[in-house]
Amino acid sequence: MKRLNDRKNYIAVNVREIKRNWIFYIMMAPFLLLFFTFSVYPVLQAIYYSFTDFNVLEPATFIGLENYKRLFLNDTIFLKAIQNTFIIAIFVGPLGYIVSYLLAWMINELPHWLGTIVTVIFYAPSMAGNAVLIFALIFSDDASGYLNGLLLRSGFINKAILWLSSSHTILPIVIIVSLWMSLGVGFLSFVAGIKGVDEAQYEAAAIDGIKNRWQELWYITLPNMKPQLLFGAVMAITNSLSVGGVADSLVGFPSPNYASHTIVNHLNDYGLIRMEMGRASAIAVILFAIMIICNMLIQKFLRKVGT
Repeated sequence: MKRLNDRKNYIAVNVREIKRNWIFYIMMAPFLLLFFTFSVYPVLQAIYYSFTDFNVLEPATFIGLENYKRLFLNDTIFLKAIQNTFIIAIFVGPLGYIVSYLLAWMINELPHWLGTIVTVIFYAPSMAGNAVLIFALIFSDDASGYLNGLLLRSGFINKAILWLSSSHTILPIVIIVSLWMSLGVGFLSFVAGIKGVDEAQYEAAAIDGIKNRWQELWYITLPNMKPQLLFGAVMAITNSLSVGGVADSLVGFPSPNYASHTIVNHLNDYGLIRMEMGRASAIAVILFAIMIICNMLIQKFLRKVGT
């Protein structure tokens, strides 16, 4: 009975607060409407269509879990895509996250003008839409490719290596290119976060016994950057799990023996080429669930930093 009364009182207090601040809810309404229309509704629609057989031209037919069963039990290419996606994510996500932070930390130690130039150099690949074409020239299969030409002139190889045609070398190259291009918004947030730490905290820490820069990093810089660390983690996970365009630009679609085929590539295959929107929606829901779970685990870990 007491719990029921507490719940009623809690609801009554919230209703009074809403009535008191009704003008703020009116001001929020346009954003909430756009957010629901372009973010929440598409997700709900994808979840619904993932349980249907839908080809856009005909009405959707409810088939239950059939799309998910086909993906996990009959679609070996999808299982290969999951494997490749996690391999890429393991390297690009954590390694790109750590490299982004270390670069931001080192840039903070440079003079302001030099730090600005270095920041632009590392951030530029994420802005340039044709940056992948540069790597396509570097890893070109013929002798005119920059890497093949260098190795041939140096005598390390006798004939050109088929970097972008061999299933053994495609995935490592995709990882390298994706890692270089992962220095994006998360990297800039780290730069801003480090520069935003109050210098007085470092002076107080020196008095309290902090002896070197690594101790400053662990006990002062990292705890003060929790919002940027969480944001960078979300961006790193999202970018690493949504890799697909890099492989398409480098080797085309599909890649030889599906060596660099990812979940996003599989999604585009069914959604944009085969127009099997039910199967494509199921793939999108699976990818969305993986991202949510990974984000929750990483954020739970990062909240313990400096505690």
